[in-house]
Amino acid sequence: MMVLKELLYSKDHEWLKVENGKAYIGITDYAQKSLGNIVYVELPEIETELSAGDSFGVIESVKAASDTYIPVDGKILEVNEEVVDDPSLINQEPYENWMIYIEIKDESQLKELMSAEEYEKYCSKEV
Repeated sequence: MMVLKELLYSKDHEWLKVENGKAYIGITDYAQKSLGNIVYVELPEIETELSAGDSFGVIESVKAASDTYIPVDGKILEVNEEVVDDPSLINQEPYENWMIYIEIKDESQLKELMSAEEYEKYCSKEV
């Protein structure tokens, strides 16, 4: 399982790359391996405002369909159309193929997320 040190992680297996009050969000390597071959991705409209814990999309694989959850309050600034057009990109490079780019509404919520080390421990308990 690959975990990048510079990212933050949620218990729902999303990662965040935070930059100047904004964040790229995608699913982790652990999540994409659990799902298997991803065949469909649905993402929200730009300008959609979401609260932490809200579903921001759906990922379907040959094994299952799964909602994706936004870990912090935010407004969608951009969606990655490349992963909508070719969902397998998430399987190939889960940390390069982000799903949404948001403006973070409450940066204090970032404290609730896990560091890479904490996320690795969390995943080891799930196996």
